[in-house]
Amino acid sequence: MIQALIFDCDGTLTDSMPLHFVAWNQTMRRFGIEFTEDRFYSLGGIPSDKIIQMLSDEANLSLDAVAIAQEKEQVFLDSMHLLEEIAAITSIVRENKGKLPMAVASGGFRDIVAKQVAHIGLEGWFDTMVTAEDTTRHKPEPDVFLEAARRLGAEPAYCRVYEDSDLGIEAARRAGMQWVDVRTVHRPRRITA
Repeated sequence: MIQALIFDCDGTLTDSMPLHFVAWNQTMRRFGIEFTEDRFYSLGGIPSDKIIQMLSDEANLSLDAVAIAQEKEQVFLDSMHLLEEIAAITSIVRENKGKLPMAVASGGFRDIVAKQVAHIGLEGWFDTMVTAEDTTRHKPEPDVFLEAARRLGAEPAYCRVYEDSDLGIEAARRAGMQWVDVRTVHRPRRITA
């Protein structure tokens, strides 16, 4: 018995991962940091500033992770006109509007997630949105999903999460929730393939 549906955003509601990878590549190249596409996908669900701090530490550089994350997100926003929805998942949102409480739970920043949701025509369709700013621990920790369930008034065991990353699926598992791996119905276009 499902009480609530929880959706990741990037790579789940929106086919944004290729656009994010291009933005990452363009931004990190300025600092001489190589960020491969495989590594990019392996870190899905971790906020941008945390990834930049990780990359900066690995390269023995002292970078302003918050400022560079904002720069990277602006590069992404500049290409958002190319953003498309993932119809196999957004159709589930449309089918369940008014039937089940629904949330977006993302490791992305609120303004970027909200702009994507609006761009694909789903602004106002979700009962709540939980983003990187709302928890101190991020995927693979369960906090973002547990907070979404709390706000929806649903028991975690009766929530179904739609997710596209290994870290996100691990977070859903740790939250004790049912989950659907979006990659079974959608594979993002690879840039370097």
